[in-house]
Amino acid sequence: MEVEFTKSAVIPYRLKDGKLEILLVTSIKKKNWIVPKGYIEFNLTPFESAKKEAYEEAGVVGSNETVEVGQFVNEKKNGKELIKVYTMEVDEELDDYPEKNLRKRKWFGYEEAIEKVQNAQIKNFLKKLKESIKN
Repeated sequence: MEVEFTKSAVIPYRLKDGKLEILLVTSIKKKNWIVPKGYIEFNLTPFESAKKEAYEEAGVVGSNETVEVGQFVNEKKNGKELIKVYTMEVDEELDDYPEKNLRKRKWFGYEEAIEKVQNAQIKNFLKKLKESIKN
């Protein structure tokens, strides 16, 4: 299988009153609820790149302790892309960030986040996230 692009994605989350919440952003064109993702920059690790996307797309900063929950291949018109998926506990939510005017961001409860996300692989990673942070 020939993969042409590698991207990284991040699932920003927080625990609020003991409940897991997931931060989603809208895609620019279709306005679907997605997790932040982008190309891995040549001078950054996949996770550093994912954290940068979380800042640019969602205006959030998180802890450096992370888990790669997995990866999947996404078939696009211009080729196949490998997407490495990480989780990030959000430490800080910024009012101003690069793509503030291009996207909406919203915290969803765990079940609602699974309903909103259309990508089946991301849904599976959301389920893994919940299992990994059960107290």
